[in-house]
Amino acid sequence: MAERCKSPPEVYQSLIEIGVNKVNLPVVKLLLLGIMAGIFIGIGSALFTVVTQGIMKGTDVGYATLVGGIVFSVGLMLVVFAGSELFTGNNLIFISTLARKTTIKGLLRNWIFVYIGNFIGSLILAFLMYHGGLLSGAVGERALAIASFKVSLTFTQVLIRGVLANFLVCLAIALASADVHEIGKIFGILFPIMAFVALGYEHSVANMYFLPAGIMLGKSALLNWGTIFTKNLIPATIGNIIGGSILVGAVYWFIYLKKTKR
Repeated sequence: MAERCKSPPEVYQSLIEIGVNKVNLPVVKLLLLGIMAGIFIGIGSALFTVVTQGIMKGTDVGYATLVGGIVFSVGLMLVVFAGSELFTGNNLIFISTLARKTTIKGLLRNWIFVYIGNFIGSLILAFLMYHGGLLSGAVGERALAIASFKVSLTFTQVLIRGVLANFLVCLAIALASADVHEIGKIFGILFPIMAFVALGYEHSVANMYFLPAGIMLGKSALLNWGTIFTKNLIPATIGNIIGGSILVGAVYWFIYLKKTKR
């Protein structure tokens, strides 16, 4: 008899136990797994840059972002299948906190160390890409254009795009959790991630690669360590927390898991 997919209540119930396990990981493991996730998402971001640099020279920008979204999803597939800790996905631990299985202190401990690990991993990949000569020519021009555009957005624009991005990322994780088969998990990840990239939303961990890569290219006065935080990473991170923890975590906890009086 074939195993069925989990129902939505079963999915979010299972995320409670997953959150408990994540909160109880030692700091060293959180950092190392966070570094791996930063590298994985960076690979998806680098692949997006390479694939779209040729297509963007044409007139069909929609097609370019669609293809870019498809290849970018490789990053989250690596996170889910290879095993790692991704800050944006871990925003779903808030469900465990609402269910009183984890504390706010434990939640923040996980987020802080995983965020640091993600940033280190992203920097490692950006460094290797740059010094490996992989950000030269048309690819470098595309990488610079991506980074420059991201710091040209207003705080509010990045915040809103961050909310929408992690709304879809966390839904992708929930969909992947629903199926026990690898192919089902792949499709659960692919379509929401494709949508968030094609729609132009802002993902803090992806930007941990995109923005330092732009700085390393050293061709824009707008790109420096101060502006990438104030103009992008801070609002994107706040938006990601709202989109993942509140719009997915809190909403579905209230719908499916909160005990209500009859």
